[in-house]
This record gives sequence, C-alpha cells and structure tokens, in this order.
Amino acid sequence: MKAVFIERHGGPQVLQYGELPDPTPQAGEVVVDIVAASVNGADWKVRAGESHKQSRFPYVLGRDFSGTVAALGAGVEDLAVGDAVFGVLELGRDGAYAEKIAIKAALVARKPAEMSHVQAAALALIGLTALSAVEETLKLQGGETILIQGGAGGVASFAVQVAKHIGARVITTASAVNHAYLRALGADEIIDYNSTDFTQAVRDCDAVFDTVGGDVAARSFEVLRPGGRAAFIASGAEAPKPTRSDVTSLRPPVGRHRRHLERIAALFRSGAIRSPEIKVFPLAEARAAQEISESRHFRGKLVLQVR
Repeated sequence: MKAVFIERHGGPQVLQYGELPDPTPQAGEVVVDIVAASVNGADWKVRAGESHKQSRFPYVLGRDFSGTVAALGAGVEDLAVGDAVFGVLELGRDGAYAEKIAIKAALVARKPAEMSHVQAAALALIGLTALSAVEETLKLQGGETILIQGGAGGVASFAVQVAKHIGARVITTASAVNHAYLRALGADEIIDYNSTDFTQAVRDCDAVFDTVGGDVAARSFEVLRPGGRAAFIASGAEAPKPTRSDVTSLRPPVGRHRRHLERIAALFRSGAIRSPEIKVFPLAEARAAQEISESRHFRGKLVLQVR
C-alpha cells in the first residue's frame, strides 16, 4: 500500500511517501480501504516527537479516516465487506495516512450516505472531541451561555454547532475574517481577539470550552460565573489549575467509541451539524498539509484524499 510515514522525528522534511506492507486483520478488527484521512494538529506533534516519541519505524501518521471495509477479522459480525465506514484510532495509535488500515471494529461506524468520505474524515476526531467536551464533560444545557475559544478551528467550529443545537447562547473568539463563517455556523456573538480583550467583553458565562491554550486558557476562568466550569483540550493531559476557587477546571477524556461516531452521523443527517470548510490535498502532498496545520492559521479542516 501507499503511505506517508516517518523513519525519524523531525520537521516536515522527514515525511516520506512510499510503499509499506498491507495490514491484515486480527480477531475483532477490520481492514479498511481508506478514501480520505484527516490532518490534525496532533499529527505534526507526533512527527516532531513532541508527543509519544516512537522507537519503531517506519511510523505512519494520522488518526481519523473514512473508507470501505475490505476484510474482516475473526468474530466481526456487525460489519460487512463493502460497508462505508469512518473511524478514529485508539489513543496512542496512528496510521491513517495510508491506503489501508487495520482497526478494531468497535472504533468505526457506518458512514451515512449523505456524508462524503472527505466530510466523514473531516468530522470524525473533531466531532468526537467536541461532543466529549460540550455534551459529556461540560454537560451544557439549553439556555446556558458558553464561550468557545478559537471558533474557526475544526473542533471549535463543531462545538459552536453542537452548543447551538443544545439551545445555548454561543459566544466565540475569532479574527475578523472568520466572523461571517462563524455566524453561519450559529454563533450568537463573535469577539475579534486581535482588537478586543475577551475578558473585558464577556462575563458570567456558565461554561468555557478552550481550544487555544496558553494565556488564553489561563484567563478563561475570569469570564465564568461563580459555579461555572471550563473544559480545556490545548493545555496538555491535565486541566490547568483554576485561578479562582469557585469554578471547575476539566479535561475531556476524548475516548474512542462508536457511539460518538454514530452521534456525529445522526447530527449530520438531521442538519444540526454541517462539515467545516475543508481544504483537500492528495496523500502524496501530506507535507504541505502538515505545514499549514503547524502554522495554526487556517480555517476549518485539512483532509488527505487517499484514493
């Protein structure tokens, strides 16, 4: 199979495009012929050695994908060869920048016919992350107010839509060029972080979902009401320590489950969620996609067209 892989950690130049052996399914697994794979910020961090350094090479990057089932391992009875599916690899494992992947059957779900493979790949990990944060960790309720930091990014743009679907008032931060995009996704108020300090523009939020990290994460506690809660996905494995004693700081677990993928599919079919803006690259151009991802200055999602 064709794949994009590394044989050492480093900058984008260490990415290689070439041939690797086809995978075979173990018991409980399926082999998927990948049509599209998502590019995530985690991918370049793995490539650079910033997260789970590898000792076994070659190592294929990529965490979420969409494609068709090509083979079944022993004991798999709820999927069939030819099924269109999308999925997210288990924590600590990569491998989606390739024409084929072996994965636990429980970690993929059937792709809705209304959703293209590119859309499914784009929505898988960001949707799972946003649902884990907004619905399960923050337990956002209708009528509450939430501030979503970095609204134009993949996870945050999904979170904006989920929060609006729940019935919350949605405030988000973004540069001016992304305001119309976020209004179309349902944001009620958008703060231009280049010209306005969000701590001066927002107060008494029930919840904050931070996808930015750093100083933005630290200052997010200031806009919460007493008893408010904040969830963080860009501040490492642990939630940052709150700067106040009357609020709660949370780190979503972002576990991999088929039920999350089925929830994404249901929201998409109902029209509650639409795919983010997507820029597509051929698999062989994964380096260019990762360079854009690493810049952190783009809107929506980057996806590799594998076949």
